[in-house]
Amino acid sequence: MSGAGSTRRGISGGAVQFLYKYGTLITILLLIVFFGTMTDNFLNYNNIIQILRLSSIVTIIAIGLTVSLAVGGFDLSVGSTASIANALVISLFVWHGQSIGIGLLVTVLFCLIIGLVNAFLVINFKIQDMLMTLATMFVFQGIALTYTRGATISQNMIMPSGDFATGVIPASFGALGKAPWIIVIMLVVVAVVHVFLNYTKHGRYMYMIGGNAEAAKLSGIAVSKYRLAAYLISALFAGIGGIILGARVMTAEVNAGAPYLMDAVAAVFIGYSVLGVGKPNALGTFVGALLISILSNGLIMLSVPYYAMDIVKGSVLALALAITYIKTRR
Repeated sequence: MSGAGSTRRGISGGAVQFLYKYGTLITILLLIVFFGTMTDNFLNYNNIIQILRLSSIVTIIAIGLTVSLAVGGFDLSVGSTASIANALVISLFVWHGQSIGIGLLVTVLFCLIIGLVNAFLVINFKIQDMLMTLATMFVFQGIALTYTRGATISQNMIMPSGDFATGVIPASFGALGKAPWIIVIMLVVVAVVHVFLNYTKHGRYMYMIGGNAEAAKLSGIAVSKYRLAAYLISALFAGIGGIILGARVMTAEVNAGAPYLMDAVAAVFIGYSVLGVGKPNALGTFVGALLISILSNGLIMLSVPYYAMDIVKGSVLALALAITYIKTRR
């Protein structure tokens, strides 16, 4: 009896392990089959490109979040950082008539300053990362709103003086938000971070810090330095996500980056289980973002109201968190 019970538990455990490793990939496959059957254009080339474009910005922002999680942090300010980057880069073109080089450089530098602020507060005040970045998320969001005066920035907009803005968004900047460049940038970001985290000494140190910061410190690893680097990388990719968002829509909307936070968090936690890695990883995050994009695209094609999308996304996030934490307890 005991042997039979042990066998059943073994089979059950094996099934759970199999679903944990391959459940996300199976889900993507089932979604493709389902939406491909229910709609006429889901598997069209143009729609597949649209799905990849849809997942690009989420993936880039989520990759930064992945790095912060790798050191045991949690950068909740990535959405607000993307909003600031979006507003800053467009305003540099439209309000100040700057070139694409100056626009990108100033925006990236400003985002790195945001990363420095986050790292300084988290490391020096030793407050839990999620709580501190929750606070800075509101601060950065307020900065973005104050800077834009709560208005949309676009070409030929009416300035407070009553004149029209004379700056022009460079056509080469707009190309960054179109296929194939937006997809190429996403794939490069995923590949670079995957190699960095898994095949370099510094990436492995980050995972060691995320696993046990105290043990890593006793082993001689400069924990604070790596946590600083993680927050800089997180802010950098959030900024790149905001820049790409600006290139895609060619305007700066109020709080444009905020909706990407939940998708990025969901993508990262879905990615934990992909192929049973069990930790934040770039390839898993990409698969997670792809799952969310396929789901969103398919639901839109089925004419599901946009206001119901958050219910589905929230449910996917809750499921991903449940699977991750159940596995952690085991």
